[in-house]
Amino acid sequence: MKNKVIILGTLVVAFLGVIAFTTTQADAYRGDYTEVGPNHTEGREAEMEEIFESKDYNAWVEIMTEDGRNPGIVNKIDEEDFDSFVEARELAQAGDTEAANEIREELGLGQGGMRRGQGNGTGKMARDGNCNL
Repeated sequence: MKNKVIILGTLVVAFLGVIAFTTTQADAYRGDYTEVGPNHTEGREAEMEEIFESKDYNAWVEIMTEDGRNPGIVNKIDEEDFDSFVEARELAQAGDTEAANEIREELGLGQGGMRRGQGNGTGKMARDGNCNL
C-alpha cells in the first residue's frame, strides 16, 4: 500500500511538472494585447512595428520562425490574410476589440486564454505580434 501511494504521488508531481513546463512557452497569446510574449525584446518589438507598418508578410514569417520557432499562427495566417491580421492588430491596439475579434474569427484564430478556460474572452492580440495559438 505504501509503495502505491509513493508511486501515485510521484506520478502526480511529474504530471504537474509537465503541465507547468509545456504551458509557459505555449502561452504567448494570453487574450490581452498589452501583455508581451516570451520572445519579446525591445529590438524585436521595433522590428515587428516596422513589419506591421509595411505589411511585409515575408519579414513577419521570418521573424516569427527565427531560431527554429514554429508558432501555430504562422500556419494559420497566409500572405492573403496578412493585411486582415494587421488590421485586427491595429484595431485591438486602438481599443476596438469587438471589431478586432470579428476579424480574428473570420481568420479562424482563437481567443487566447479562452482555450484553457482562462481570460475574459476579449481576444486582444499581443503587442509584439506574437500571437501563437
